[in-house]
Amino acid sequence: MSKIIRIGTRDSQLAMWQAKTVQAQLEQLGHKTTLVPVKSTGDLVLDKPLYELGITGIFTKTLDIAMLNEDIDIAVHSLKDVPTILPKGIVQAAVLKRGNINDTLVYKRNEEFLSQREAIIATGSLRRRAQWLNRYPTHTIVGLRGNVNSRLQKLEDNEDWNAAIFAGAGLGRLGITPENSINLHWMIPAPAQGAIMISALESDEDIRAICAEINHEDTEISTTIEREFLNRLEGGCTAPIGAIAYIKDEEVNFKGILLSKDGSKKIEYAKVVPLDQKDELAKLAADYIIEKGGKTLIDQLQRSDKATNIYSTKKLTDDQLMLFHNDVVAESNDTIKISLNRISKTIIRNEIQNVIITSKNAVEALLTNFSVPELQFKNIYCVGRRTKRMVERRIGKVIHTEANAKKLADYLVEFMDGTEVTYFCSDLRLDDLPNTLAENTITVNEVEAYQTKFDADKVESNLDGVMFYSPSTVEAFLKQNRVNGIAFCIGETTAKAAKNYFEDVRVAKVPTVESVIELVNEHYV
Repeated sequence: MSKIIRIGTRDSQLAMWQAKTVQAQLEQLGHKTTLVPVKSTGDLVLDKPLYELGITGIFTKTLDIAMLNEDIDIAVHSLKDVPTILPKGIVQAAVLKRGNINDTLVYKRNEEFLSQREAIIATGSLRRRAQWLNRYPTHTIVGLRGNVNSRLQKLEDNEDWNAAIFAGAGLGRLGITPENSINLHWMIPAPAQGAIMISALESDEDIRAICAEINHEDTEISTTIEREFLNRLEGGCTAPIGAIAYIKDEEVNFKGILLSKDGSKKIEYAKVVPLDQKDELAKLAADYIIEKGGKTLIDQLQRSDKATNIYSTKKLTDDQLMLFHNDVVAESNDTIKISLNRISKTIIRNEIQNVIITSKNAVEALLTNFSVPELQFKNIYCVGRRTKRMVERRIGKVIHTEANAKKLADYLVEFMDGTEVTYFCSDLRLDDLPNTLAENTITVNEVEAYQTKFDADKVESNLDGVMFYSPSTVEAFLKQNRVNGIAFCIGETTAKAAKNYFEDVRVAKVPTVESVIELVNEHYV
Protein backbone atom coordinates (compact mmCIF):
# COMPACT_ATOMS: atom_id res chain seq x y z
CA MET A 1 0.00 0.00 0.00
CA SER A 2 1.57 3.27 -1.13
CA LYS A 3 -0.55 5.83 0.72
CA ILE A 4 0.60 7.31 4.04
CA ILE A 5 -1.33 5.84 7.00
CA ARG A 6 -2.62 8.66 9.21
CA ILE A 7 -2.39 7.56 12.86
CA GLY A 8 -4.81 9.40 15.15
CA THR A 9 -3.82 9.74 18.80
CA ARG A 10 -4.42 11.83 21.88
CA ASP A 11 -1.64 14.34 22.37
CA SER A 12 -0.65 13.36 25.91
CA GLN A 13 2.90 12.07 26.43
CA LEU A 14 1.71 8.50 27.12
CA ALA A 15 -0.71 8.44 24.19
CA MET A 16 2.04 9.71 21.87
CA TRP A 17 4.36 6.94 23.14
CA GLN A 18 1.71 4.37 22.29
CA ALA A 19 1.08 5.85 18.85
CA LYS A 20 4.81 5.96 18.11
CA THR A 21 5.07 2.29 19.12
CA VAL A 22 2.36 1.43 16.57
CA GLN A 23 4.07 3.69 14.04
CA ALA A 24 7.42 1.91 14.54
CA GLN A 25 5.88 -1.54 14.09
CA LEU A 26 4.04 -0.51 10.91
CA GLU A 27 7.10 1.20 9.42
CA GLN A 28 9.23 -1.83 10.24
CA LEU A 29 6.90 -3.74 7.90
CA GLY A 30 7.49 -1.13 5.19
CA HIS A 31 4.40 1.08 5.58
CA LYS A 32 4.56 4.88 5.51
CA THR A 33 2.83 6.69 8.41
CA THR A 34 2.22 10.08 10.00
CA LEU A 35 0.92 11.01 13.45
CA VAL A 36 -2.23 13.16 13.85
CA PRO A 37 -2.56 14.35 17.49
CA VAL A 38 -6.10 15.17 18.74
CA LYS A 39 -7.08 16.53 22.18
CA SER A 40 -9.92 14.67 24.01
CA THR A 41 -12.54 15.72 26.57
CA GLY A 42 -10.84 13.48 29.14
CA ASP A 43 -7.66 15.53 28.81
CA LEU A 44 -9.47 18.87 29.04
CA VAL A 45 -11.62 18.26 32.15
CA LEU A 46 -9.25 17.65 35.05
CA ASP A 47 -11.26 18.86 38.06
CA LYS A 48 -13.55 15.81 38.35
CA PRO A 49 -12.96 12.05 38.69
CA LEU A 50 -13.63 10.16 35.45
CA TYR A 51 -16.62 8.35 36.91
CA GLU A 52 -18.38 11.70 37.53
CA LEU A 53 -18.09 12.94 33.94
CA GLY A 54 -20.73 10.52 32.64
CA ILE A 55 -19.40 10.41 29.07
CA THR A 56 -19.04 7.04 27.33
CA GLY A 57 -15.63 6.69 25.70
CA ILE A 58 -14.37 9.98 27.11
CA PHE A 59 -10.85 9.39 25.76
CA THR A 60 -11.98 7.88 22.42
CA LYS A 61 -14.96 9.92 21.20
CA THR A 62 -12.91 12.70 19.57
CA LEU A 63 -10.81 10.16 17.66
CA ASP A 64 -13.94 8.25 16.61
CA ILE A 65 -15.36 11.42 15.08
CA ALA A 66 -12.08 12.15 13.29
CA MET A 67 -12.09 8.63 11.85
CA LEU A 68 -15.72 8.75 10.70
CA ASN A 69 -14.90 12.08 9.04
CA GLU A 70 -11.97 10.29 7.34
CA ASP A 71 -9.45 12.73 8.83
CA ILE A 72 -7.42 9.75 10.13
CA ASP A 73 -7.04 6.14 8.97
CA ILE A 74 -6.48 4.43 12.32
CA ALA A 75 -6.68 5.46 15.97
CA VAL A 76 -4.46 4.24 18.80
CA HIS A 77 -5.97 3.81 22.27
CA SER A 78 -5.32 2.33 25.66
CA LEU A 79 -7.77 -0.54 25.28
CA LYS A 80 -9.06 -0.13 28.85
CA ASP A 81 -10.38 3.34 27.85
CA VAL A 82 -12.36 2.04 24.87
CA PRO A 83 -16.15 1.40 25.29
CA THR A 84 -17.06 -2.28 25.00
CA ILE A 85 -19.38 -1.45 22.09
CA LEU A 86 -17.66 0.54 19.34
CA PRO A 87 -19.45 3.17 17.22
CA LYS A 88 -21.16 1.85 14.09
CA GLY A 89 -18.66 1.63 11.27
CA ILE A 90 -15.58 1.36 13.51
CA VAL A 91 -13.91 -1.96 14.45
CA GLN A 92 -10.98 -3.22 16.48
CA ALA A 93 -8.25 -3.82 13.92
CA ALA A 94 -5.40 -5.01 16.17
CA VAL A 95 -4.12 -5.34 19.75
CA LEU A 96 -0.39 -5.14 20.47
CA LYS A 97 1.36 -7.50 22.85
CA ARG A 98 0.32 -6.55 26.35
CA GLY A 99 2.56 -4.68 28.78
CA ASN A 100 2.48 -4.55 32.58
CA ILE A 101 -1.08 -5.35 33.74
CA ASN A 102 -0.60 -4.28 37.35
CA ASP A 103 -1.64 -1.21 39.27
CA THR A 104 1.37 0.40 40.92
CA LEU A 105 1.46 2.18 44.27
CA VAL A 106 3.83 5.15 44.41
CA TYR A 107 4.52 6.18 48.01
CA LYS A 108 6.30 9.23 49.38
CA ARG A 109 8.51 8.20 52.30
CA ASN A 110 8.03 4.58 53.37
CA GLU A 111 5.42 1.83 53.43
CA GLU A 112 4.59 2.06 57.16
CA PHE A 113 1.21 3.67 56.45
CA LEU A 114 0.00 0.33 55.05
CA SER A 115 -0.21 -1.01 58.60
CA GLN A 116 -1.67 2.18 60.08
CA ARG A 117 -5.33 3.03 60.60
CA GLU A 118 -5.12 6.48 58.98
CA ALA A 119 -3.65 7.15 55.54
CA ILE A 120 -4.49 9.22 52.46
CA ILE A 121 -4.31 7.54 49.04
CA ALA A 122 -4.89 9.40 45.75
CA THR A 123 -6.59 7.96 42.68
CA GLY A 124 -9.19 9.04 40.12
CA SER A 125 -10.23 5.44 39.43
CA LEU A 126 -13.41 4.11 41.04
CA ARG A 127 -12.14 0.53 40.66
CA ARG A 128 -8.86 1.28 42.45
CA ARG A 129 -10.70 3.28 45.11
CA ALA A 130 -13.14 0.44 45.84
CA GLN A 131 -10.48 -2.27 45.99
CA TRP A 132 -8.23 -0.17 48.21
CA LEU A 133 -11.07 0.58 50.64
CA ASN A 134 -12.04 -3.09 50.66
CA ARG A 135 -8.52 -3.92 51.86
CA TYR A 136 -7.93 -0.76 53.94
CA PRO A 137 -11.42 0.45 54.99
CA THR A 138 -10.18 3.14 57.41
CA HIS A 139 -8.01 4.91 54.84
CA THR A 140 -9.12 8.06 53.01
CA ILE A 141 -9.22 8.26 49.21
CA VAL A 142 -8.76 11.59 47.42
CA GLY A 143 -9.29 12.32 43.73
CA LEU A 144 -6.37 12.55 41.34
CA ARG A 145 -6.56 13.50 37.63
CA GLY A 146 -4.19 14.66 34.92
CA ASN A 147 -1.41 13.10 32.88
CA VAL A 148 1.10 10.78 34.54
CA ASN A 149 3.71 13.47 35.20
CA SER A 150 1.23 15.95 36.66
CA ARG A 151 -0.20 13.26 38.93
CA LEU A 152 3.26 12.41 40.23
CA GLN A 153 3.84 16.11 40.88
CA LYS A 154 0.51 16.43 42.74
CA LEU A 155 1.55 13.52 44.96
CA GLU A 156 4.81 15.29 45.71
CA ASP A 157 3.10 18.65 46.39
CA ASN A 158 0.42 17.38 48.79
CA GLU A 159 2.26 16.87 52.07
CA ASP A 160 -0.55 14.94 53.78
CA TRP A 161 -0.89 12.34 50.98
CA ASN A 162 0.84 9.01 51.67
CA ALA A 163 0.64 7.49 48.19
CA ALA A 164 -1.07 7.41 44.81
CA ILE A 165 -2.06 4.57 42.48
CA PHE A 166 -1.02 4.45 38.82
CA ALA A 167 -1.15 1.97 35.94
CA GLY A 168 2.22 0.25 36.00
CA ALA A 169 2.29 0.13 32.19
CA GLY A 170 2.06 3.92 31.89
CA LEU A 171 4.91 4.55 34.32
CA GLY A 172 7.07 1.93 32.65
CA ARG A 173 6.42 3.10 29.10
CA LEU A 174 7.48 6.62 29.99
CA GLY A 175 10.49 5.34 31.95
CA ILE A 176 9.48 7.25 35.07
CA THR A 177 8.65 4.48 37.57
CA PRO A 178 9.82 5.93 40.93
CA GLU A 179 12.04 3.90 43.25
CA ASN A 180 9.39 4.28 45.95
CA SER A 181 6.84 2.10 44.19
CA ILE A 182 5.40 -1.42 44.36
CA ASN A 183 3.16 -3.40 42.04
CA LEU A 184 -0.21 -4.20 43.63
CA HIS A 185 -0.45 -7.83 42.60
CA TRP A 186 -3.54 -8.30 44.81
CA MET A 187 -5.49 -5.59 42.97
CA ILE A 188 -7.43 -6.88 39.96
CA PRO A 189 -6.75 -4.50 37.05
CA ALA A 190 -9.23 -2.84 34.73
CA PRO A 191 -10.36 -5.02 31.82
CA ALA A 192 -7.69 -4.77 29.07
CA GLN A 193 -5.29 -2.76 31.26
CA GLY A 194 -1.81 -2.63 29.76
CA ALA A 195 -3.01 -3.31 26.20
CA ILE A 196 -2.75 -0.96 23.20
CA MET A 197 -5.56 -1.19 20.65
CA ILE A 198 -5.84 0.04 17.06
CA SER A 199 -9.24 0.88 15.60
CA ALA A 200 -10.12 1.39 11.95
CA LEU A 201 -13.10 1.87 9.67
CA GLU A 202 -14.92 -1.41 9.05
CA SER A 203 -15.15 -0.54 5.36
CA ASP A 204 -11.39 -0.01 4.95
CA GLU A 205 -10.27 -3.57 4.22
CA ASP A 206 -6.74 -2.56 3.17
CA ILE A 207 -6.01 -0.78 6.47
CA ARG A 208 -7.52 -3.63 8.48
CA ALA A 209 -5.32 -6.16 6.68
CA ILE A 210 -2.22 -4.09 7.45
CA CYS A 211 -3.13 -3.78 11.15
CA ALA A 212 -3.70 -7.54 11.38
CA GLU A 213 0.03 -7.98 10.67
CA ILE A 214 0.91 -6.54 14.12
CA ASN A 215 -1.96 -8.13 16.06
CA HIS A 216 -0.93 -10.25 19.10
CA GLU A 217 -3.34 -13.17 19.26
CA ASP A 218 -2.95 -14.13 22.95
CA THR A 219 -3.49 -10.52 24.03
CA GLU A 220 -6.49 -10.25 21.72
CA ILE A 221 -8.07 -13.40 23.20
CA SER A 222 -7.43 -12.34 26.82
CA THR A 223 -8.67 -8.77 26.46
CA THR A 224 -11.74 -9.88 24.49
CA ILE A 225 -12.76 -12.12 27.39
CA GLU A 226 -12.20 -9.32 29.91
CA ARG A 227 -14.17 -6.78 27.87
CA GLU A 228 -17.06 -9.17 27.25
CA PHE A 229 -17.21 -9.75 31.02
CA LEU A 230 -17.33 -5.98 31.51
CA ASN A 231 -20.05 -5.60 28.88
CA ARG A 232 -22.22 -8.37 30.39
CA LEU A 233 -22.09 -6.64 33.78
CA GLU A 234 -23.16 -3.39 32.08
CA GLY A 235 -20.18 -1.65 33.58
CA GLY A 236 -17.95 1.17 32.48
CA CYS A 237 -16.25 4.09 34.18
CA THR A 238 -19.10 4.28 36.71
CA ALA A 239 -18.76 0.75 38.12
CA PRO A 240 -15.85 -0.75 40.10
CA ILE A 241 -15.20 -3.78 37.86
CA GLY A 242 -11.88 -5.54 37.42
CA ALA A 243 -10.90 -8.47 35.22
CA ILE A 244 -7.74 -10.24 34.12
CA ALA A 245 -7.31 -13.19 31.75
CA TYR A 246 -4.09 -14.79 30.54
CA ILE A 247 -3.14 -17.88 28.56
CA LYS A 248 -0.72 -20.47 29.95
CA ASP A 249 -0.16 -24.07 28.85
CA GLU A 250 -3.18 -24.01 26.50
CA GLU A 251 -5.44 -22.85 29.33
CA VAL A 252 -7.15 -19.53 30.04
CA ASN A 253 -6.82 -18.26 33.61
CA PHE A 254 -9.46 -15.69 34.59
CA LYS A 255 -10.28 -13.52 37.60
CA GLY A 256 -13.15 -11.02 37.77
CA ILE A 257 -14.46 -8.73 40.49
CA LEU A 258 -17.37 -6.37 41.15
CA LEU A 259 -17.45 -4.08 44.18
CA SER A 260 -19.62 -1.42 45.74
CA LYS A 261 -18.26 2.12 45.37
CA ASP A 262 -17.15 2.24 49.00
CA GLY A 263 -15.50 -1.20 48.76
CA SER A 264 -17.62 -2.66 51.57
CA LYS A 265 -19.03 -5.35 49.27
CA LYS A 266 -17.05 -7.54 46.89
CA ILE A 267 -18.02 -10.40 44.59
CA GLU A 268 -15.17 -12.35 42.96
CA TYR A 269 -14.93 -15.12 40.37
CA ALA A 270 -11.90 -17.21 39.37
CA LYS A 271 -11.76 -19.99 36.78
CA VAL A 272 -9.28 -21.91 34.62
CA VAL A 273 -10.62 -23.45 31.40
CA PRO A 274 -9.06 -25.14 28.35
CA LEU A 275 -8.31 -22.70 25.54
CA ASP A 276 -10.99 -24.22 23.33
CA GLN A 277 -13.63 -23.22 25.93
CA LYS A 278 -12.60 -19.56 25.98
CA ASP A 279 -15.76 -18.28 24.25
CA GLU A 280 -18.00 -19.22 27.21
CA LEU A 281 -15.75 -17.90 29.98
CA ALA A 282 -16.97 -14.30 30.13
CA LYS A 283 -20.60 -15.42 30.28
CA LEU A 284 -19.85 -17.95 33.03
CA ALA A 285 -18.07 -15.29 35.08
CA ALA A 286 -20.71 -12.59 34.63
CA ASP A 287 -23.59 -15.00 35.37
CA TYR A 288 -21.89 -16.16 38.57
CA ILE A 289 -21.35 -12.61 39.82
CA ILE A 290 -24.92 -11.59 38.96
CA GLU A 291 -26.35 -14.63 40.78
CA LYS A 292 -24.20 -13.95 43.87
CA GLY A 293 -25.72 -10.50 44.39
CA GLY A 294 -24.20 -8.63 41.49
CA LYS A 295 -27.56 -7.57 40.06
CA THR A 296 -28.48 -5.87 43.33
CA LEU A 297 -25.06 -4.22 43.50
CA ILE A 298 -25.26 -2.97 39.91
CA ASP A 299 -28.79 -1.61 40.50
CA GLN A 300 -27.46 0.32 43.50
CA LEU A 301 -24.52 1.64 41.48
CA GLN A 302 -26.82 2.81 38.68
CA ARG A 303 -29.10 4.53 41.17
CA SER A 304 -26.18 6.22 42.85
CA ASP A 305 -25.33 7.95 39.57
CA LYS A 306 -28.68 9.78 39.69
CA ALA A 307 -29.53 12.76 41.86
CA THR A 308 -30.75 11.93 45.36
CA ASN A 309 -34.45 12.67 45.79
CA ILE A 310 -35.15 11.05 49.18
CA TYR A 311 -33.00 11.41 52.29
CA SER A 312 -33.29 9.11 55.30
CA THR A 313 -32.15 10.42 58.68
CA LYS A 314 -31.38 6.83 59.67
CA LYS A 315 -28.82 4.61 57.91
CA LEU A 316 -30.73 2.07 55.81
CA THR A 317 -29.68 -1.51 55.16
CA ASP A 318 -29.15 -2.86 51.65
CA ASP A 319 -32.36 -4.89 51.95
CA GLN A 320 -34.29 -1.76 52.95
CA LEU A 321 -32.83 0.24 50.04
CA MET A 322 -34.08 -2.40 47.61
CA LEU A 323 -37.67 -1.86 48.81
CA PHE A 324 -37.90 1.61 47.26
CA HIS A 325 -39.83 2.45 44.10
CA ASN A 326 -37.63 2.57 40.95
CA ASP A 327 -37.94 6.36 40.80
CA VAL A 328 -36.45 6.75 44.27
CA VAL A 329 -32.76 7.50 44.69
CA ALA A 330 -32.25 7.37 48.44
CA GLU A 331 -29.32 8.59 50.48
CA SER A 332 -29.18 7.68 54.16
CA ASN A 333 -27.09 8.43 57.20
CA ASP A 334 -27.51 8.37 60.97
CA THR A 335 -28.14 12.02 61.79
CA ILE A 336 -28.13 11.15 65.49
CA LYS A 337 -25.06 9.76 67.25
CA ILE A 338 -25.53 8.23 70.70
CA SER A 339 -23.15 8.29 73.68
CA LEU A 340 -24.10 6.22 76.74
CA ASN A 341 -23.76 7.89 80.16
CA ARG A 342 -22.57 6.53 83.49
CA ILE A 343 -25.59 6.07 85.73
CA SER A 344 -25.19 6.29 89.49
CA LYS A 345 -25.72 3.08 91.47
CA THR A 346 -27.86 5.01 93.96
CA ILE A 347 -30.63 5.32 91.38
CA ILE A 348 -31.33 1.57 91.38
CA ARG A 349 -30.32 0.76 94.98
CA ASN A 350 -33.89 -0.08 95.88
CA GLU A 351 -36.56 -1.62 93.70
CA ILE A 352 -38.20 1.03 91.51
CA GLN A 353 -41.96 0.67 91.25
CA ASN A 354 -42.56 2.41 87.89
CA VAL A 355 -40.07 2.79 85.04
CA ILE A 356 -40.48 4.37 81.60
CA ILE A 357 -38.22 3.32 78.71
CA THR A 358 -38.91 4.91 75.32
CA SER A 359 -35.89 3.79 73.26
CA LYS A 360 -33.43 0.97 72.72
CA ASN A 361 -30.63 3.41 73.58
CA ALA A 362 -31.93 3.61 77.15
CA VAL A 363 -31.94 -0.20 77.35
CA GLU A 364 -28.31 -0.30 76.17
CA ALA A 365 -27.35 2.35 78.72
CA LEU A 366 -28.94 0.37 81.57
CA LEU A 367 -27.30 -2.89 80.55
CA THR A 368 -23.92 -1.16 80.13
CA ASN A 369 -24.06 0.22 83.67
CA PHE A 370 -25.75 -2.63 85.54
CA SER A 371 -26.16 -6.39 85.58
CA VAL A 372 -29.67 -7.74 84.96
CA PRO A 373 -30.17 -8.83 88.64
CA GLU A 374 -29.50 -5.23 89.70
CA LEU A 375 -32.36 -3.92 87.57
CA GLN A 376 -35.24 -4.56 89.94
CA PHE A 377 -38.15 -2.78 88.27
CA LYS A 378 -41.69 -3.69 89.36
CA ASN A 379 -43.61 -2.06 86.49
CA ILE A 380 -41.94 -1.28 83.15
CA TYR A 381 -43.72 0.88 80.58
CA CYS A 382 -42.41 1.24 77.00
CA VAL A 383 -42.84 3.14 73.75
CA GLY A 384 -42.60 0.99 70.63
CA ARG A 385 -42.85 -2.72 70.01
CA ARG A 386 -39.15 -3.11 69.25
CA THR A 387 -38.17 -1.43 72.50
CA LYS A 388 -40.62 -3.70 74.32
CA ARG A 389 -39.14 -6.83 72.73
CA MET A 390 -35.63 -5.74 73.67
CA VAL A 391 -36.63 -4.99 77.28
CA GLU A 392 -38.43 -8.30 77.71
CA ARG A 393 -35.57 -10.23 76.13
CA ARG A 394 -32.85 -8.62 78.25
CA ILE A 395 -34.34 -7.03 81.41
CA GLY A 396 -37.85 -8.15 82.33
CA LYS A 397 -41.56 -8.11 81.56
CA VAL A 398 -43.20 -4.95 80.22
CA ILE A 399 -46.54 -4.07 81.84
CA HIS A 400 -47.77 -1.87 79.00
CA THR A 401 -46.54 -0.38 75.71
CA GLU A 402 -47.84 2.31 73.36
CA ALA A 403 -46.88 3.45 69.87
CA ASN A 404 -45.77 6.92 71.01
CA ALA A 405 -44.95 8.94 74.12
CA LYS A 406 -48.20 10.91 74.12
CA LYS A 407 -50.35 7.78 74.17
CA LEU A 408 -48.20 6.29 76.92
CA ALA A 409 -48.55 9.45 79.02
CA ASP A 410 -52.35 9.34 78.64
CA TYR A 411 -52.38 5.68 79.66
CA LEU A 412 -50.21 6.28 82.74
CA VAL A 413 -52.42 9.14 83.94
CA GLU A 414 -55.40 6.78 83.74
CA PHE A 415 -54.04 3.44 84.92
CA MET A 416 -50.60 3.67 86.58
CA ASP A 417 -50.23 2.48 90.17
CA GLY A 418 -48.64 5.11 92.41
CA THR A 419 -47.72 8.75 91.83
CA GLU A 420 -44.02 8.51 90.97
CA VAL A 421 -42.16 7.25 87.88
CA THR A 422 -38.49 7.00 86.83
CA TYR A 423 -37.88 7.94 83.18
CA PHE A 424 -34.60 6.83 81.54
CA CYS A 425 -34.16 9.29 78.68
CA SER A 426 -31.76 11.35 76.56
CA ASP A 427 -30.26 14.77 77.25
CA LEU A 428 -32.24 15.99 74.21
CA ARG A 429 -35.67 14.74 75.18
CA LEU A 430 -38.23 16.30 72.82
CA ASP A 431 -41.46 14.59 73.91
CA ASP A 432 -44.15 16.01 76.25
CA LEU A 433 -44.52 12.90 78.39
CA PRO A 434 -43.06 14.39 81.64
CA ASN A 435 -45.15 17.56 81.25
CA THR A 436 -48.36 15.57 80.83
CA LEU A 437 -47.59 13.45 83.91
CA ALA A 438 -46.59 16.48 86.00
CA GLU A 439 -49.85 18.23 85.13
CA ASN A 440 -51.62 15.23 86.62
CA THR A 441 -49.62 15.26 89.88
CA ILE A 442 -47.32 12.40 88.92
CA THR A 443 -43.69 12.97 89.92
CA VAL A 444 -41.22 12.22 87.13
CA ASN A 445 -37.60 11.40 88.04
CA GLU A 446 -35.69 11.93 84.80
CA VAL A 447 -32.43 9.99 84.50
CA GLU A 448 -30.14 11.04 81.65
CA ALA A 449 -29.14 7.59 80.40
CA TYR A 450 -27.50 8.70 77.16
CA GLN A 451 -26.52 11.78 75.19
CA THR A 452 -27.71 12.59 71.70
CA LYS A 453 -25.39 14.36 69.27
CA PHE A 454 -26.66 15.97 66.06
CA ASP A 455 -24.53 14.76 63.15
CA ALA A 456 -26.51 15.31 59.94
CA ASP A 457 -25.01 15.58 56.46
CA LYS A 458 -25.51 18.68 54.36
CA VAL A 459 -27.64 17.48 51.45
CA GLU A 460 -26.94 19.27 48.18
CA SER A 461 -29.81 17.78 46.14
CA ASN A 462 -33.27 19.30 45.81
CA LEU A 463 -35.20 16.58 47.65
CA ASP A 464 -38.72 15.30 47.17
CA GLY A 465 -38.81 14.35 50.83
CA VAL A 466 -37.04 13.43 54.06
CA MET A 467 -37.62 10.35 56.23
CA PHE A 468 -37.74 11.04 59.98
CA TYR A 469 -37.75 8.56 62.88
CA SER A 470 -37.85 10.75 65.99
CA PRO A 471 -38.20 14.42 66.91
CA SER A 472 -34.42 14.50 67.35
CA THR A 473 -33.85 13.48 63.73
CA VAL A 474 -36.00 16.42 62.62
CA GLU A 475 -33.91 18.83 64.70
CA ALA A 476 -30.64 17.26 63.55
CA PHE A 477 -31.53 17.45 59.84
CA LEU A 478 -32.57 21.09 60.04
CA LYS A 479 -29.34 22.08 61.77
CA GLN A 480 -27.60 21.47 58.43
CA ASN A 481 -30.39 21.74 55.85
CA ARG A 482 -33.38 23.80 54.86
CA VAL A 483 -36.95 22.46 54.80
CA ASN A 484 -37.04 20.26 51.71
CA GLY A 485 -40.12 18.50 50.30
CA ILE A 486 -42.36 16.11 52.25
CA ALA A 487 -41.70 14.91 55.80
CA PHE A 488 -42.24 11.13 55.91
CA CYS A 489 -42.53 10.27 59.62
CA ILE A 490 -42.42 7.02 61.58
CA GLY A 491 -45.02 8.10 64.15
CA GLU A 492 -47.23 10.87 65.51
CA THR A 493 -44.65 12.28 67.95
CA THR A 494 -42.14 12.66 65.13
CA ALA A 495 -44.84 14.12 62.87
CA LYS A 496 -45.72 16.70 65.53
CA ALA A 497 -42.11 17.92 65.54
CA ALA A 498 -41.98 17.95 61.73
CA LYS A 499 -45.19 20.01 61.47
CA ASN A 500 -43.35 22.92 63.07
CA TYR A 501 -41.35 23.23 59.83
CA PHE A 502 -42.89 21.17 56.99
CA GLU A 503 -46.17 21.95 55.26
CA ASP A 504 -46.66 18.38 54.03
CA VAL A 505 -46.22 15.80 56.81
CA ARG A 506 -47.17 12.14 56.36
CA VAL A 507 -47.23 9.40 58.98
CA ALA A 508 -46.48 5.70 58.48
CA LYS A 509 -49.22 3.16 59.21
CA VAL A 510 -47.03 1.30 61.69
CA PRO A 511 -43.85 2.53 63.44
CA THR A 512 -41.27 0.65 61.36
CA VAL A 513 -38.65 1.72 58.83
CA GLU A 514 -40.29 -0.49 56.22
CA SER A 515 -43.60 1.27 56.75
CA VAL A 516 -41.93 4.66 56.20
CA ILE A 517 -40.45 3.31 52.96
CA GLU A 518 -43.93 2.19 51.92
CA LEU A 519 -45.16 5.70 52.66
CA VAL A 520 -42.45 7.12 50.38
CA ASN A 521 -43.32 4.67 47.60
CA GLU A 522 -46.97 5.74 47.67
CA HIS A 523 -45.83 9.22 46.64
CA TYR A 524 -44.27 7.82 43.44
CA VAL A 525 -47.10 5.51 42.35
